[in-house]
Amino acid sequence: MGRAPQETPAGVGTYLLLATSMLFAAFPLYWMFVIATSNDEALAQLPPAVVPSDRFLVNLDEVFSLQDVYFAASLINSVIVSTVVTVSMLFFCSLAGFAFAKLRFAGSRWLMLFVVLTLTVPNQLGVVALYIVMGKLGWNGTLLAVIVPGLVTAFGVFYMRQFIVNTVPDELIESARMDGATTMRVYRSIVLPAIRPALAVLGLLTFVATWNDFQWPLITLGGTDYPTSMVAISDLASGNYVIYRRVLAGAFVATIPLLIMLFIGGRQIVRGIMEGAVKS
Repeated sequence: MGRAPQETPAGVGTYLLLATSMLFAAFPLYWMFVIATSNDEALAQLPPAVVPSDRFLVNLDEVFSLQDVYFAASLINSVIVSTVVTVSMLFFCSLAGFAFAKLRFAGSRWLMLFVVLTLTVPNQLGVVALYIVMGKLGWNGTLLAVIVPGLVTAFGVFYMRQFIVNTVPDELIESARMDGATTMRVYRSIVLPAIRPALAVLGLLTFVATWNDFQWPLITLGGTDYPTSMVAISDLASGNYVIYRRVLAGAFVATIPLLIMLFIGGRQIVRGIMEGAVKS
């Protein structure tokens, strides 16, 4: 009872629980791959097949060769949109979070309260107004209409502000100012190294959310030559007869970048925590 959790060895029940959780979490992805490697006859079998077949490349070639889906272009567009939005979110949200957390200016508390209150407004309420604004700017049907609204979010600003308040001590910033450091030097040399774990988490969440975003890209990019991956998958599933092996083959390919980001982001989070919180 008096030992720390990290000093307590895991029992058989713990490993069984973890293995069961991993199986339940990975089974949808595995089932997606099984369907993506099957043919139409295999999908009609009862009981269904649980072993992958050898038609994955054939189904994938059909997906990429469809003229009205633009699946290859949609993957490139999703990479561009997700990367730009993620980099912008990390930069602007960390800057704004630093300003709200450590800088003193008139109306800062009221502005932060306004930012928090915007989190209570559903995104669906602003779709019509956003579509009108993008139309006035001439951006509807282009990637700018998807990128610009996601450059900074209230959640990102609030998250970074809370992390900086709890991680970066005021004494460290005052010491840097006494040594002649400017505000941007403090941000670059003290704040950024300290908030690396938070940046990894926010970047991972932003990339995944942007990649999986469907509603707004469908509204502004649907029916154009610049779809994102989710819009392209919806095009695969449209029509009177849905060919599920094509849909799930495309969905499996669109999931691979997310798995890569989860792997990279998870390592960065652990590395940032192990290296320590504050570096000058």
